[in-house]
Amino acid sequence: MTELTQLIEAALFASSRPLTLEELSILDGEATLPEVRAALDGLREHYDFDGHGVQVVEVGGGWQILTRANLAETLERARVVQRSPRLTPAMLETLAVIAYRQPVGRAEIEDIRGVQASGVLRSLQERDLIEVVGRSEGLGRPLLYGTTPLFLELLGMVDIAGLPRAEEFTISLRSPEPEKADEDDAAAYVEADA
Repeated sequence: MTELTQLIEAALFASSRPLTLEELSILDGEATLPEVRAALDGLREHYDFDGHGVQVVEVGGGWQILTRANLAETLERARVVQRSPRLTPAMLETLAVIAYRQPVGRAEIEDIRGVQASGVLRSLQERDLIEVVGRSEGLGRPLLYGTTPLFLELLGMVDIAGLPRAEEFTISLRSPEPEKADEDDAAAYVEADA
């Protein structure tokens, strides 16, 4: 393992958030971005090949060392991991609207949800899941909201393009159609009962 790989491993281990390639390249002033990428790939392969309980994952616009998914449930059961407080249904609805419509203003969020959203927006901002990304050109120049890198990190996504498309929701939510039996099947069923 090279010194650059060791530096990257130590930085990822010590960091509570994903680190970008640029941040990792600062560790060794002589390292180029392709060399940092190669060291990351080598570290990832090392963890995968040797069957470690952690893995190097690209998430939230950077890289992070995370527990393997197949071990997470056991760690939670043993209460080794501190879980962040759950989001309320109102928070989840608002977060979904922002994720899919960003940048989006409070009035549009309230129009879609049908309820007042200022308290929920404040809570999501306090949890660093959303942030103000600009102002609308409309009357009063209202604030526009978007998701944060922490949102991507919590969902395990590299970028917002990883969100499921609306078409995927309609397919997964549709009730299964009953299979149509042809006439031969129906006749065989009646004869077997007789």
